[in-house]
Amino acid sequence: MHPELRRAYDAEMMAAAMHYDSGKFQEAFSHLERAHILGQSFSIAHARTHWWMLKVGLKKGDIVEIAGQIPRILGALFFSRIWVPIGNTGRARVPPFKPMPIPHELQVLLDRYSRKSIK
Repeated sequence: MHPELRRAYDAEMMAAAMHYDSGKFQEAFSHLERAHILGQSFSIAHARTHWWMLKVGLKKGDIVEIAGQIPRILGALFFSRIWVPIGNTGRARVPPFKPMPIPHELQVLLDRYSRKSIK
């Protein structure tokens, strides 16, 4: 992962962890969704984001999120380098193969620093 993309991904993950620790689970999910968009082409970052979504689901007692994140963790580990649905936010209530619009500021980072942009 390019250092600038890593910095943005790590910032989103740190914000998610801070909100998780404060019991602000919706805010944690918002940052995890952004981290997911940034890291979904990188197996470990992708799986890490789903792991945290699972943790939030467990804290909330959200059965749909819990059940949905377990296969997504495995999929992230095995398929991230092959294909990902661009922009998908990674939540269990979103179809796992559905491409989604990417927020402009994240699109700028991905255009500059994603694996596909490196020649």
